[in-house]
Amino acid sequence: MPSLNIPQARFLELPHKYRAYVAGFGSGKTWAGCASTCRNAWEWPKVNQGYFAPTYPQIRDIFFPTIDEVAFDWGLKADIKEANKEVHLFSGSQYRTTIICRSMEKPSNIVGFKIGHALVDELDVMQAVKAEQAWNKIIARMRYKVDGLKNGIDVTTTPEGFKFVYQRFHKQPQERAALGKLYGMVQASTFDNAANLPDDYIQSLYESYPKQLIDAYLRGQFTNLTAGSVYPDFDRRLNHSNASLQAREPVLIGMDFNRLAMAAVVYVLRDGWPVAVDEITDGRDTPYMAKLFNERYKAKGHAVQVFPDASGQNASSKNATESDLSILRAHDLTVRVNSTNPAVADRVNAVNALILNGEGERRYLVNTDRCPKLTDALEQQAYDKNGVPDKSSGVDHVIDAAGYVIANKWPIVKRTAKVETFRW
Repeated sequence: MPSLNIPQARFLELPHKYRAYVAGFGSGKTWAGCASTCRNAWEWPKVNQGYFAPTYPQIRDIFFPTIDEVAFDWGLKADIKEANKEVHLFSGSQYRTTIICRSMEKPSNIVGFKIGHALVDELDVMQAVKAEQAWNKIIARMRYKVDGLKNGIDVTTTPEGFKFVYQRFHKQPQERAALGKLYGMVQASTFDNAANLPDDYIQSLYESYPKQLIDAYLRGQFTNLTAGSVYPDFDRRLNHSNASLQAREPVLIGMDFNRLAMAAVVYVLRDGWPVAVDEITDGRDTPYMAKLFNERYKAKGHAVQVFPDASGQNASSKNATESDLSILRAHDLTVRVNSTNPAVADRVNAVNALILNGEGERRYLVNTDRCPKLTDALEQQAYDKNGVPDKSSGVDHVIDAAGYVIANKWPIVKRTAKVETFRW
Protein backbone atom coordinates (compact mmCIF):
# COMPACT_ATOMS: atom_id res chain seq x y z
CA MET A 1 0.00 0.00 0.00
CA PRO A 2 1.24 3.57 -0.72
CA SER A 3 2.56 5.48 2.30
CA LEU A 4 0.41 8.55 3.01
CA ASN A 5 -0.46 10.51 6.12
CA ILE A 6 -4.03 11.71 6.66
CA PRO A 7 -3.80 15.15 4.98
CA GLN A 8 -1.95 13.62 2.01
CA ALA A 9 -4.71 11.04 1.61
CA ARG A 10 -7.35 13.78 1.81
CA PHE A 11 -5.50 15.73 -0.87
CA LEU A 12 -5.51 12.77 -3.27
CA GLU A 13 -9.25 12.35 -2.76
CA LEU A 14 -10.16 15.94 -3.63
CA PRO A 15 -12.53 15.81 -6.62
CA HIS A 16 -11.50 19.20 -8.06
CA LYS A 17 -9.74 19.81 -11.36
CA TYR A 18 -7.21 22.08 -9.64
CA ARG A 19 -5.97 21.00 -6.21
CA ALA A 20 -3.53 22.58 -3.77
CA TYR A 21 -1.64 21.00 -0.89
CA VAL A 22 -0.51 23.92 1.28
CA ALA A 23 1.69 22.83 4.15
CA GLY A 24 4.70 23.61 6.30
CA PHE A 25 8.29 22.50 6.04
CA GLY A 26 8.83 18.76 6.26
CA SER A 27 5.13 18.02 5.78
CA GLY A 28 5.59 15.82 2.71
CA LYS A 29 4.29 18.23 0.07
CA THR A 30 6.34 16.95 -2.87
CA TRP A 31 5.71 13.38 -1.72
CA ALA A 32 1.94 14.00 -1.88
CA GLY A 33 2.27 15.53 -5.34
CA CYS A 34 4.40 12.67 -6.61
CA ALA A 35 1.88 10.18 -5.19
CA SER A 36 -0.80 11.84 -7.32
CA THR A 37 1.52 11.64 -10.33
CA CYS A 38 2.06 7.90 -9.78
CA ARG A 39 -1.64 7.28 -9.35
CA ASN A 40 -2.26 9.01 -12.67
CA ALA A 41 0.41 6.79 -14.27
CA TRP A 42 -1.59 3.73 -13.18
CA GLU A 43 -4.98 5.14 -14.15
CA TRP A 44 -4.05 6.85 -17.43
CA PRO A 45 -1.23 4.94 -19.15
CA LYS A 46 0.65 6.65 -21.97
CA VAL A 47 -0.77 10.06 -21.03
CA ASN A 48 2.19 12.38 -20.52
CA GLN A 49 2.45 14.41 -17.34
CA GLY A 50 4.35 17.52 -16.29
CA TYR A 51 6.37 18.66 -13.30
CA PHE A 52 7.08 22.36 -12.81
CA ALA A 53 9.41 23.95 -10.26
CA PRO A 54 10.66 27.53 -9.75
CA THR A 55 14.20 26.57 -10.89
CA TYR A 56 16.01 23.68 -12.60
CA PRO A 57 18.16 22.91 -9.52
CA GLN A 58 14.93 22.21 -7.60
CA ILE A 59 13.94 19.69 -10.25
CA ARG A 60 17.28 17.93 -9.80
CA ASP A 61 17.55 18.20 -6.02
CA ILE A 62 13.93 17.72 -4.95
CA PHE A 63 11.82 16.10 -7.63
CA PHE A 64 14.18 13.49 -9.07
CA PRO A 65 15.00 11.77 -5.74
CA THR A 66 11.40 12.09 -4.47
CA ILE A 67 9.73 10.63 -7.56
CA ASP A 68 12.21 7.75 -7.44
CA GLU A 69 11.12 6.91 -3.86
CA VAL A 70 7.41 7.46 -4.41
CA ALA A 71 7.37 5.44 -7.64
CA PHE A 72 8.84 2.47 -5.74
CA ASP A 73 6.19 2.97 -3.06
CA TRP A 74 3.49 2.71 -5.75
CA GLY A 75 4.96 -0.37 -7.42
CA LEU A 76 6.58 1.57 -10.24
CA LYS A 77 10.11 2.24 -11.42
CA ALA A 78 11.40 5.70 -12.30
CA ASP A 79 13.88 6.02 -15.15
CA ILE A 80 15.31 9.52 -14.68
CA LYS A 81 16.62 11.19 -17.84
CA GLU A 82 18.35 14.15 -16.23
CA ALA A 83 19.83 15.51 -19.46
CA ASN A 84 16.39 15.57 -21.12
CA LYS A 85 14.61 16.80 -17.95
CA GLU A 86 12.24 13.83 -18.14
CA VAL A 87 11.21 10.90 -15.96
CA HIS A 88 9.78 7.71 -17.48
CA LEU A 89 7.66 5.51 -15.24
CA PHE A 90 7.39 1.73 -15.75
CA SER A 91 5.50 -1.10 -14.11
CA GLY A 92 7.99 -3.90 -14.54
CA SER A 93 9.01 -3.60 -18.19
CA GLN A 94 5.74 -1.97 -19.21
CA TYR A 95 5.95 1.74 -20.01
CA ARG A 96 3.34 3.88 -18.20
CA THR A 97 4.07 7.57 -18.73
CA THR A 98 6.62 10.33 -19.32
CA ILE A 99 6.89 13.24 -16.90
CA ILE A 100 8.16 16.36 -18.66
CA CYS A 101 10.03 18.64 -16.23
CA ARG A 102 10.25 22.39 -16.75
CA SER A 103 11.42 25.42 -14.79
CA MET A 104 9.03 28.32 -14.23
CA GLU A 105 11.83 30.91 -14.21
CA LYS A 106 10.81 31.94 -17.72
CA PRO A 107 7.10 31.15 -18.15
CA SER A 108 7.28 32.00 -21.86
CA ASN A 109 9.40 28.86 -22.36
CA ILE A 110 6.59 26.54 -21.21
CA VAL A 111 5.50 25.71 -24.76
CA GLY A 112 5.60 22.95 -27.37
CA PHE A 113 4.15 19.92 -25.56
CA LYS A 114 0.87 18.61 -24.19
CA ILE A 115 0.17 16.83 -20.91
CA GLY A 116 -2.84 15.35 -19.15
CA HIS A 117 -1.77 16.01 -15.54
CA ALA A 118 0.63 18.48 -13.92
CA LEU A 119 2.38 18.87 -10.59
CA VAL A 120 3.40 22.47 -9.79
CA ASP A 121 5.80 22.57 -6.84
CA GLU A 122 6.48 25.56 -4.54
CA LEU A 123 4.47 27.93 -6.72
CA ASP A 124 4.26 30.61 -4.03
CA VAL A 125 8.03 30.94 -3.81
CA MET A 126 7.68 32.98 -6.99
CA GLN A 127 6.42 36.54 -7.31
CA ALA A 128 2.64 36.55 -7.72
CA VAL A 129 2.75 38.05 -11.22
CA LYS A 130 5.22 35.46 -12.49
CA ALA A 131 3.31 32.65 -10.76
CA GLU A 132 0.15 33.68 -12.61
CA GLN A 133 2.03 33.81 -15.91
CA ALA A 134 3.39 30.31 -15.32
CA TRP A 135 -0.04 29.04 -14.28
CA ASN A 136 -1.62 30.33 -17.47
CA LYS A 137 1.11 28.72 -19.57
CA ILE A 138 0.70 25.39 -17.77
CA ILE A 139 -3.08 25.42 -18.22
CA ALA A 140 -2.50 25.84 -21.96
CA ARG A 141 -0.49 22.57 -21.98
CA MET A 142 -3.41 20.59 -20.49
CA ARG A 143 -5.05 19.36 -23.67
CA TYR A 144 -5.29 15.58 -23.88
CA LYS A 145 -8.68 14.57 -25.24
CA VAL A 146 -9.42 11.32 -23.40
CA ASP A 147 -12.86 10.41 -22.03
CA GLY A 148 -12.92 10.89 -18.25
CA LEU A 149 -9.51 12.55 -18.01
CA LYS A 150 -9.62 15.82 -16.02
CA ASN A 151 -6.41 17.38 -17.37
CA GLY A 152 -5.95 18.43 -13.76
CA ILE A 153 -3.21 20.35 -11.98
CA ASP A 154 -1.84 19.70 -8.49
CA VAL A 155 -0.07 22.48 -6.59
CA THR A 156 2.15 21.72 -3.59
CA THR A 157 3.62 24.70 -1.76
CA THR A 158 4.48 26.32 1.52
CA PRO A 159 2.27 29.36 2.20
CA GLU A 160 4.41 32.39 1.37
CA GLY A 161 2.05 35.15 2.48
CA PHE A 162 -1.06 36.27 0.62
CA LYS A 163 0.20 35.45 -2.84
CA PHE A 164 -1.04 33.51 -5.87
CA VAL A 165 -2.17 30.32 -4.12
CA TYR A 166 -4.01 32.26 -1.42
CA GLN A 167 -5.83 34.32 -4.02
CA ARG A 168 -6.61 31.50 -6.47
CA PHE A 169 -7.37 28.62 -4.10
CA HIS A 170 -8.72 30.37 -1.01
CA LYS A 171 -10.03 33.88 -1.59
CA GLN A 172 -11.49 33.71 -5.12
CA PRO A 173 -13.39 30.41 -4.61
CA GLN A 174 -15.06 31.99 -1.56
CA GLU A 175 -16.18 34.93 -3.68
CA ARG A 176 -17.33 32.97 -6.75
CA ALA A 177 -19.18 29.68 -6.32
CA ALA A 178 -18.21 28.46 -9.80
CA LEU A 179 -14.53 28.61 -8.86
CA GLY A 180 -15.25 26.61 -5.70
CA LYS A 181 -16.17 23.68 -7.92
CA LEU A 182 -12.88 23.90 -9.80
CA TYR A 183 -10.41 24.70 -7.00
CA GLY A 184 -9.89 22.59 -3.89
CA MET A 185 -7.28 22.89 -1.13
CA VAL A 186 -5.93 20.93 1.82
CA GLN A 187 -3.82 22.71 4.44
CA ALA A 188 -1.51 20.62 6.58
CA SER A 189 1.07 21.19 9.28
CA THR A 190 4.50 19.74 9.92
CA PHE A 191 2.99 17.92 12.91
CA ASP A 192 0.95 15.76 10.51
CA ASN A 193 4.18 14.30 9.18
CA ALA A 194 6.09 14.13 12.47
CA ALA A 195 6.49 10.34 12.28
CA ASN A 196 8.70 10.77 9.20
CA LEU A 197 10.90 13.53 10.63
CA PRO A 198 13.91 13.61 12.99
CA ASP A 199 12.92 13.88 16.63
CA ASP A 200 14.28 17.41 17.03
CA TYR A 201 13.06 18.81 13.68
CA ILE A 202 9.91 20.57 14.89
CA GLN A 203 11.56 21.92 18.04
CA SER A 204 14.40 23.35 15.94
CA LEU A 205 11.84 25.30 13.87
CA TYR A 206 10.28 26.73 17.02
CA GLU A 207 13.71 27.87 18.18
CA SER A 208 14.71 29.34 14.80
CA TYR A 209 11.63 31.20 13.51
CA PRO A 210 9.48 34.09 14.80
CA LYS A 211 5.76 33.59 15.31
CA GLN A 212 4.55 34.63 11.86
CA LEU A 213 7.01 32.24 10.22
CA ILE A 214 5.97 29.44 12.57
CA ASP A 215 2.36 29.96 11.49
CA ALA A 216 3.38 29.61 7.84
CA TYR A 217 6.27 27.17 7.86
CA LEU A 218 5.12 24.87 10.66
CA ARG A 219 1.34 25.16 10.71
CA GLY A 220 0.83 25.75 6.98
CA GLN A 221 -1.25 28.90 7.50
CA PHE A 222 -1.43 31.96 5.25
CA THR A 223 0.13 34.85 7.13
CA ASN A 224 1.95 38.09 6.44
CA LEU A 225 5.64 37.38 5.96
CA THR A 226 6.93 40.72 4.64
CA ALA A 227 9.03 42.48 7.26
CA GLY A 228 6.17 42.91 9.71
CA SER A 229 2.55 43.93 9.51
CA VAL A 230 1.67 47.62 9.43
CA TYR A 231 -1.52 46.91 11.41
CA PRO A 232 -0.50 43.89 13.51
CA ASP A 233 -3.37 44.05 16.02
CA PHE A 234 -6.21 44.21 13.51
CA ASP A 235 -8.43 41.17 13.83
CA ARG A 236 -11.30 40.67 11.38
CA ARG A 237 -13.35 39.07 14.15
CA LEU A 238 -12.56 41.36 17.09
CA ASN A 239 -12.65 44.55 14.99
CA HIS A 240 -15.78 43.52 13.09
CA SER A 241 -19.10 45.35 13.30
CA ASN A 242 -22.44 44.51 11.73
CA ALA A 243 -23.25 48.22 11.57
CA SER A 244 -24.64 49.60 8.30
CA LEU A 245 -25.55 53.06 7.08
CA GLN A 246 -28.84 54.28 8.53
CA ALA A 247 -31.29 56.75 6.97
CA ARG A 248 -29.94 60.32 6.82
CA GLU A 249 -26.95 59.40 8.97
CA PRO A 250 -23.90 61.68 8.46
CA VAL A 251 -20.91 60.08 6.77
CA LEU A 252 -17.18 60.76 6.85
CA ILE A 253 -15.41 59.73 3.64
CA GLY A 254 -11.67 59.20 3.40
CA MET A 255 -10.40 59.52 -0.18
CA ASP A 256 -7.15 58.67 -1.96
CA PHE A 257 -6.36 60.08 -5.41
CA ASN A 258 -4.92 57.67 -7.97
CA ARG A 259 -5.88 57.91 -11.62
CA LEU A 260 -8.03 54.89 -12.57
CA ALA A 261 -7.59 53.57 -9.03
CA MET A 262 -9.47 56.05 -6.86
CA ALA A 263 -10.35 54.70 -3.43
CA ALA A 264 -12.70 55.80 -0.67
CA VAL A 265 -13.76 54.46 2.72
CA VAL A 266 -17.06 55.58 4.25
CA TYR A 267 -17.42 55.88 8.04
CA VAL A 268 -20.29 56.47 10.40
CA LEU A 269 -19.88 57.35 14.06
CA ARG A 270 -21.19 54.99 16.73
CA ASP A 271 -20.66 55.96 20.37
CA GLY A 272 -18.30 58.63 19.06
CA TRP A 273 -15.97 56.19 17.28
CA PRO A 274 -15.57 55.36 13.57
CA VAL A 275 -17.12 52.34 11.90
CA ALA A 276 -16.25 51.63 8.25
CA VAL A 277 -19.51 50.67 6.55
CA ASP A 278 -18.73 51.04 2.85
CA GLU A 279 -15.81 51.20 0.43
CA ILE A 280 -15.29 52.35 -3.14
CA THR A 281 -12.32 51.13 -5.18
CA ASP A 282 -11.08 51.45 -8.75
CA GLY A 283 -12.86 54.76 -9.41
CA ARG A 284 -11.63 56.26 -12.66
CA ASP A 285 -11.24 59.95 -11.69
CA THR A 286 -12.29 62.66 -9.25
CA PRO A 287 -15.43 63.83 -11.10
CA TYR A 288 -16.67 60.23 -11.14
CA MET A 289 -16.08 59.87 -7.39
CA ALA A 290 -17.69 63.25 -6.60
CA LYS A 291 -20.77 62.28 -8.60
CA LEU A 292 -20.90 58.93 -6.81
CA PHE A 293 -20.70 60.58 -3.38
CA ASN A 294 -23.62 62.82 -4.28
CA GLU A 295 -25.79 60.09 -5.77
CA ARG A 296 -25.09 57.44 -3.16
CA TYR A 297 -25.09 59.60 -0.04
CA LYS A 298 -25.90 63.32 -0.30
CA ALA A 299 -28.97 62.91 -2.53
CA LYS A 300 -30.35 60.46 0.04
CA GLY A 301 -30.13 62.96 2.89
CA HIS A 302 -26.73 62.06 4.35
CA ALA A 303 -24.51 64.96 5.39
CA VAL A 304 -21.19 64.28 3.66
CA GLN A 305 -17.72 65.32 4.75
CA VAL A 306 -14.79 64.25 2.55
CA PHE A 307 -11.31 63.85 4.06
CA PRO A 308 -9.01 63.57 1.04
CA ASP A 309 -5.35 63.17 0.33
CA ALA A 310 -3.85 66.67 0.66
CA SER A 311 -1.87 66.11 -2.53
CA GLY A 312 -5.17 66.64 -4.35
CA GLN A 313 -4.43 70.36 -4.12
CA ASN A 314 -1.77 69.87 -6.77
CA ALA A 315 -2.14 67.87 -9.99
CA SER A 316 -5.65 66.74 -10.85
CA SER A 317 -6.72 63.28 -11.92
CA LYS A 318 -8.95 64.90 -14.55
CA ASN A 319 -7.37 68.15 -15.67
CA ALA A 320 -3.92 69.46 -14.81
CA THR A 321 -5.28 72.99 -14.41
CA GLU A 322 -8.01 72.05 -11.95
CA SER A 323 -7.23 70.57 -8.55
CA ASP A 324 -8.97 67.49 -7.26
CA LEU A 325 -10.10 69.40 -4.18
CA SER A 326 -11.66 72.09 -6.37
CA ILE A 327 -13.57 69.40 -8.23
CA LEU A 328 -14.96 68.04 -4.97
CA ARG A 329 -16.01 71.52 -3.83
CA ALA A 330 -17.54 72.27 -7.23
CA HIS A 331 -19.84 69.28 -6.61
CA ASP A 332 -20.99 71.00 -3.40
CA LEU A 333 -19.15 68.56 -1.13
CA THR A 334 -17.70 69.62 2.22
CA VAL A 335 -13.95 69.01 2.17
CA ARG A 336 -11.90 68.65 5.36
CA VAL A 337 -8.19 68.77 4.61
CA ASN A 338 -5.03 70.27 6.06
CA SER A 339 -2.42 72.01 3.98
CA THR A 340 -0.22 68.89 3.98
CA ASN A 341 -0.69 65.20 4.67
CA PRO A 342 0.32 63.95 8.10
CA ALA A 343 3.53 61.96 8.25
CA VAL A 344 2.90 58.37 7.19
CA ALA A 345 4.02 57.11 10.60
CA ASP A 346 1.57 59.47 12.33
CA ARG A 347 -1.32 58.27 10.16
CA VAL A 348 -0.43 54.62 10.79
CA ASN A 349 -0.07 55.22 14.52
CA ALA A 350 -3.43 56.98 14.65
CA VAL A 351 -5.15 54.00 13.02
CA ASN A 352 -3.32 51.49 15.22
CA ALA A 353 -4.24 53.45 18.35
CA LEU A 354 -7.92 52.98 17.53
CA ILE A 355 -7.55 49.34 16.41
CA LEU A 356 -6.20 48.37 19.84
CA ASN A 357 -4.89 50.69 22.52
CA GLY A 358 -2.83 50.02 25.63
CA GLU A 359 -5.98 49.46 27.66
CA GLY A 360 -7.13 46.67 25.36
CA GLU A 361 -9.90 48.79 23.78
CA ARG A 362 -10.85 48.33 20.12
CA ARG A 363 -12.40 51.60 18.94
CA TYR A 364 -11.86 51.15 15.20
CA LEU A 365 -14.48 48.83 13.71
CA VAL A 366 -15.09 47.58 10.18
CA ASN A 367 -18.09 45.93 8.59
CA THR A 368 -15.84 43.29 7.04
CA ASP A 369 -18.68 42.03 4.82
CA ARG A 370 -19.22 45.43 3.21
CA CYS A 371 -15.54 46.43 3.20
CA PRO A 372 -13.66 43.30 2.06
CA LYS A 373 -10.77 45.14 0.39
CA LEU A 374 -10.19 47.36 3.41
CA THR A 375 -10.23 44.24 5.59
CA ASP A 376 -7.67 42.54 3.35
CA ALA A 377 -5.49 45.65 3.39
CA LEU A 378 -5.54 45.91 7.18
CA GLU A 379 -4.51 42.25 7.40
CA GLN A 380 -1.98 42.18 4.59
CA GLN A 381 -0.10 45.46 4.32
CA ALA A 382 3.48 45.03 5.46
CA TYR A 383 6.55 47.19 5.81
CA ASP A 384 9.05 47.05 2.95
CA LYS A 385 12.81 46.74 3.34
CA ASN A 386 13.04 50.50 3.93
CA GLY A 387 10.64 50.38 6.85
CA VAL A 388 7.70 52.11 5.13
CA PRO A 389 4.32 50.58 4.21
CA ASP A 390 4.74 48.40 1.13
CA LYS A 391 3.20 49.86 -2.04
CA SER A 392 3.85 46.86 -4.31
CA SER A 393 1.02 44.60 -3.12
CA GLY A 394 -1.81 46.75 -4.48
CA VAL A 395 -3.64 47.09 -1.15
CA ASP A 396 -2.31 50.54 -0.26
CA HIS A 397 -4.87 52.85 -1.91
CA VAL A 398 -7.88 51.82 0.16
CA ILE A 399 -5.96 51.79 3.44
CA ASP A 400 -4.50 55.22 2.69
CA ALA A 401 -8.04 56.51 2.12
CA ALA A 402 -9.16 54.99 5.41
CA GLY A 403 -6.33 56.63 7.31
CA TYR A 404 -6.98 60.23 6.22
CA VAL A 405 -10.19 60.43 8.27
CA ILE A 406 -8.58 58.89 11.33
CA ALA A 407 -5.49 61.11 11.23
CA ASN A 408 -7.68 64.20 10.88
CA LYS A 409 -10.30 63.39 13.53
CA TRP A 410 -8.31 61.24 15.97
CA PRO A 411 -4.65 62.21 15.54
CA ILE A 412 -1.92 61.00 17.82
CA VAL A 413 -1.30 63.80 20.28
CA LYS A 414 2.42 64.30 20.68
CA ARG A 415 2.94 65.18 24.27
CA THR A 416 5.71 67.63 25.09
CA ALA A 417 7.16 68.66 28.40
CA LYS A 418 6.97 72.28 29.47
CA VAL A 419 10.33 73.63 30.59
CA GLU A 420 10.29 76.55 33.01
CA THR A 421 13.35 78.72 33.52
CA PHE A 422 13.98 80.02 36.98
CA ARG A 423 16.09 82.99 37.88
CA TRP A 424 18.05 82.77 41.08
